Amino acid sequence: MEIETELNLSLTPGVASRLAKHPLLTEATALRERVINIYYDTPDRRLQREHVVVQYRKSGSIWLSSVSRAALSEDQDAEGAQWEVAGEPGEFDFAHVGDSGLRRWLESLREDLRPAFTTNFTRSAWLLEPRAGVRIELALDRGWIVGEGRRQAICEVGLELLSGSSGDLFSAASELQSDFSLHPEVTSKFQRGYRVLAEDSPQAVKAVAVQTNAGMSTVAAFRTIALACLRHLQSNEQGLRESDNPEFVHQARVAIRRLRSAIRIWRPLLSGEFVSRFDPLWQTLAGHLGEARNWDVFLTETLPTIALAFPEGSACGRLSAYAQRRCAINREGARSALQSVAYSRLLLDFTAALLALPEQDAGRLDAFAPACLDKRARQVSQLAVDALAGDAAARHRLRVSYKRLRYALEFFAPLFPGELLRNYHVSASGLQELLGRLNDLAVAVQLSDEALPGDAGAVIRSWLEAQSEGLLPELRGWLNDFYQHPVPWRNQ
Repeated sequence: MEIETELNLSLTPGVASRLAKHPLLTEATALRERVINIYYDTPDRRLQREHVVVQYRKSGSIWLSSVSRAALSEDQDAEGAQWEVAGEPGEFDFAHVGDSGLRRWLESLREDLRPAFTTNFTRSAWLLEPRAGVRIELALDRGWIVGEGRRQAICEVGLELLSGSSGDLFSAASELQSDFSLHPEVTSKFQRGYRVLAEDSPQAVKAVAVQTNAGMSTVAAFRTIALACLRHLQSNEQGLRESDNPEFVHQARVAIRRLRSAIRIWRPLLSGEFVSRFDPLWQTLAGHLGEARNWDVFLTETLPTIALAFPEGSACGRLSAYAQRRCAINREGARSALQSVAYSRLLLDFTAALLALPEQDAGRLDAFAPACLDKRARQVSQLAVDALAGDAAARHRLRVSYKRLRYALEFFAPLFPGELLRNYHVSASGLQELLGRLNDLAVAVQLSDEALPGDAGAVIRSWLEAQSEGLLPELRGWLNDFYQHPVPWRNQ
């Protein structure tokens, strides 16, 4: 198991000055220094595109020139090969770079390099020794990221484990979090610097492929997948807080759905305490996002079709006005949920519990995956029969079960390469889209009844129900096509 050795947490600026008085720090002496980092790039951001960092760093009175390769994804800081020597800003002597190809490329860009952004902050550092054998460095950074006339405040706490266990690190963070509004961060100052430069608004982030492999232990695979879901969720936090774009709510909701699906897949291998503690908390958060998402879809996708079907009369206008109010209310509810102390604590506590999961007697992932997929495929088959003969609730159960199968396929995809899985996914994606349309119509009936109860909305509800009935033959066709494809995990 990898041991988490660093945590980065944002802190409310107004209370940062109180940090030194916390009991964890009162016995330690603070060391203070001014830290300046100047990051360079070309006007067209070629270094960013190639994941190369050219940086001048001043710590104390010494300037250091640093060149490194970086991964600018949401879940990685600058890392990999790095070369550092003493040097003044703007000298651009790349003779110390050990990669000859990279060195020549940088030398060809020397005349185009300009300061892109600067991080300028004061660091106060304490060495914590909460018990024998445990040493943790706590650093409070306060200052600014500045680039092209724009700036963003820096106010964050960094915890680095020097000796001890990851449990000690999270225990210290949790103790601090009980007194301060500390929120786990997934982006570094370096990554945020490029965001300061960007003139566009934040972009919604979708889930990326999770790098599982056949030889992983089942617990290691669960940890990898769950942490990826957390990164997906947190990558959309800023956009959800600052934008009315409904895609941020959608992606945050997808991240939690994937996470809860993973908990269900691995439930037999997880302790009852882990599942009973965390799944209800994620379910509650998903509920806040789900309400916002339902009204977003109704307002932007379903209501326009209703307006085309009923171009005259006041009912559609009243329905639109009500939907806009509910969208605004539920979006604020979603924002509040992701800005709450409870959410920050959930992120920290869940991550700590993930890292603490025992791996004794954990089997290999390639032995675990086929049985899981078989179980979910059987559930889909059983519910498909009910869905074709049943009502909207039966079709919703099929959709939920099918989503769990699809997420499981995505989690285990690296174990089953080849055309079979791709063909299976193509058929599955069409079925998923149709089930989504049916679900949107069913939800629209409920929301219309809320907005226009009784006779006021009866005609609109009847029309929505008729649209659902009209899709049932198409659903039957997609299900038949889906089950004609060979099951990829049984054909390896």
